[in-house]
This record gives sequence, structure tokens and C-alpha cells, in this order.
Amino acid sequence: MIKSGRPPKGKELLSRDRILDSGLKLFLEHGYGNLNMEMIAKDAHVSMRTIYSYFEGKSGLFGAVIKRCSDQFVDSLSEHIDTEKALITFGKEFIYRVTRPDAVRIRTILIGESLRFPDLATQFYAQGPQLTLDKLAEFFQKKQQQGYFTNLDTNRLANHFFSCLRSERFHKLQLGLEPTPNEAEVDVWVNEAVNFFLYGYTAATLGTSTEGDFIQPIGEAIL
Repeated sequence: MIKSGRPPKGKELLSRDRILDSGLKLFLEHGYGNLNMEMIAKDAHVSMRTIYSYFEGKSGLFGAVIKRCSDQFVDSLSEHIDTEKALITFGKEFIYRVTRPDAVRIRTILIGESLRFPDLATQFYAQGPQLTLDKLAEFFQKKQQQGYFTNLDTNRLANHFFSCLRSERFHKLQLGLEPTPNEAEVDVWVNEAVNFFLYGYTAATLGTSTEGDFIQPIGEAIL
């Protein structure tokens, strides 16, 4: 008897993961414009119909590839632990993953091809930076409810922290002007960024102020 209908859920997940693996590999090898769905189907050993049923098209597949990468660090952000520790844990996971050569290559492809394929930029931003910013804004909102931050716009807080975390070094890395950081270098990078975001670089917060009034850490005073 020929069976019809959807495959079991476990097999669906395996097929989807296999398509994502093939998609990432082939995007890195061929770029976006030079890659077609037939190539992905062949590499993943699935039908074209299966790919379209999961992702609707190539831009949807690219977005899903980016989201799977984003989920790996977005899920590391917890509001149930100390604020500084939570931001450092998230920051290390984020910076380590986005500075790997494959991640840098994906962004290079995006920059080079987004004008020809606007959906590519839309999918990347929605499933990468925007997803991360939304999660950070949600984190800051919960920390506000716990009394750690005052009632400022959490989207602004997310943007500021994101900017502190990536810094100019991130852009130099993308241009090939910085080597890929190892784990120890990522630790220093992130600790400095989180410290700056929460406490600033005023002399008082560093314990070297010569003025009479002590300035409270940013995390406690104005955020």
C-alpha cells in the first residue's frame, strides 16, 4: 500500500534540519544569487515540494538559517539570574558565534547581494538583529519590573547594549582588519562592554574620582 499524507513529526524535523544544513553550506559556497532550489533539494535529498512546504522559497530558507543561528545565543538570555551575569553570559555566546568565519561570510554575502535581492536583507534583519533586539528589550522590561532599571524605553536600552557589545571591533572584523577572536579574547571583549553599559567610564565608578560627590553606577542610577 502506498502511504500518503504528512510524514511522522520526527522525520519532519530531521528533513527540516537537513535542509537547513544544506542551505547553510550551499549559501556559503555559492552565495545567494547563484544558488537555486534544485541544488539545495539535491544536496539535502528531499523534493522541491518539501522545501517549499517548509520555507516557501529561497529567502524564507535563508531567514530560517539565520534564525537557527540566532536562537543559539538568544535563548541564553535569562531574566532569572543576576543582571550582570545574564548580560555577560548572553554577550559571550553572541560575540563568539557572530565572529566565527562562517557568520562573517554570511554577512559578507548579505552586504554584497541585498540590493539585488531585497528579501534577503529583510529576512536577515528580521531573523537576526531584530530577533535579538526584541529578546533584549523583553529582558530589560522584566528587569525593570524587578526594580533594577528605571522606566526607560526598553527598545532604546536594547539598542544601546547591542551597540556597546558589537563595538567598532565588530566592523573591523567584518572588513578583515581583525583576526577571529578566541574564547579568552571574547571574554575580555564582553566583560568590558557589559561593564561600560552598566557602570560607565566615569572616574567615580572606577574608584578614581577626585570630586566630592560619588556618581552611582549607571545600572543603579539612571537606567
